[in-house]
Amino acid sequence: MESVFSNVVRAPEDPILGVTVAYNNDPSPAKLNLGVGAYRTEEGKPLVLDVVRRAEQQLVNDPSRVKEYIPIAGLADFNKLSAKLILGADSPAIQESRVATIQCLSGTGSLRVGAEFLKKHYHQSVIFIPKPTWGNHPKVFNLAGLSVEYYRYYDPSTRGLDFQGLLEDLGAAPSGAIVLLHACAHNPTGVDPTSEQWEQIRQLIRSKSLLPFFDSAYQGFASGSLDTDAHSVRTFVADGGECLIAQSYAKNMGLYGERVGALSIVCKSSDVASKVESQVKLVVRPMYSSPPIHGASIVATILKSSDMYNDWTIELKGMAGRIISMRQHLFEALQAKGTPGDWSHIIKQIGMFTFTGLNKEQVAFMTKEFHIYMTSDGRISMAGLSSKTVPHLVEAIHAAVTRVA
Repeated sequence: MESVFSNVVRAPEDPILGVTVAYNNDPSPAKLNLGVGAYRTEEGKPLVLDVVRRAEQQLVNDPSRVKEYIPIAGLADFNKLSAKLILGADSPAIQESRVATIQCLSGTGSLRVGAEFLKKHYHQSVIFIPKPTWGNHPKVFNLAGLSVEYYRYYDPSTRGLDFQGLLEDLGAAPSGAIVLLHACAHNPTGVDPTSEQWEQIRQLIRSKSLLPFFDSAYQGFASGSLDTDAHSVRTFVADGGECLIAQSYAKNMGLYGERVGALSIVCKSSDVASKVESQVKLVVRPMYSSPPIHGASIVATILKSSDMYNDWTIELKGMAGRIISMRQHLFEALQAKGTPGDWSHIIKQIGMFTFTGLNKEQVAFMTKEFHIYMTSDGRISMAGLSSKTVPHLVEAIHAAVTRVA
């Protein structure tokens, strides 16, 4: 008997997650996965932060804790502390109660809830996103009913920022359009604007009444400093204008599978913020009703305690520092090998990913001949590298650029 679903066709593998599937199926002992967007130790193992273990232990040992539903907007402490973390403790927007913050399902959920809210309550339904950007961005915004356009961002010839192209494209955007900005550590390129460039971007966005929507997935994880990595967001909030911010604790607290994030909407007044929050709750209620309790409790426990917070910043600096040292190590090894080309972009880029500049054919060659897995656009996760695996990667890159056009 035929299934009522017999017309369903098999969906293609997610291009990023598909890399891990292929890696898992490879029996080679030399295999190396540089596709995954998750931190690994020098031994190539996942890391649970000590401070996270301590916070969990504290929660488990508290007999007064129950598993009741939490409010639609999430844990109040978590929301308050998340806004403070990204905006700064002395932010006028917080002091004036102009921020509506909702606990969401990590960064992706925060983006989706924000997009659904904008589709319903904002006068423009076009969003400009950088080219390239994280593969899930266009899908999230399209499914929420927004129309996606691109602005130039990456210049393959310099492996840096196409700043002129960015200014031209945003300058030509319709008034009021939404603009997605990566707060720091742009994914997939690792290329960020300088402070001066951010200031020019801010002036342009405000002069055209564009609405900034920040994706902050790497606060503290890029430079090792929570304040440095929040600089772009804070300059926009400081001018008194409105914006949206999606936050994720996947990378900076290593809470990937806990799905912990927040959506903050900075408004012109406390009255508007309170109305906005009431409407965002109406987006959440029919979507997943209320968020999970555990991950947000871990975050709130850490951010509430000055001791735990300080320990977290030290561990966070350690993760960021290891990634920065891997960039240096890889760059120096390619130079020592005499690999053709300028590889200085590896140390100029920041965050978890490096856009190597390798083409699809070179990536396929490295997978086939050297069992090295990465996305076909040549993006590699620096967090997946260790001093033990750098020589193998250098051999592969050298062979790819000398043997494959």
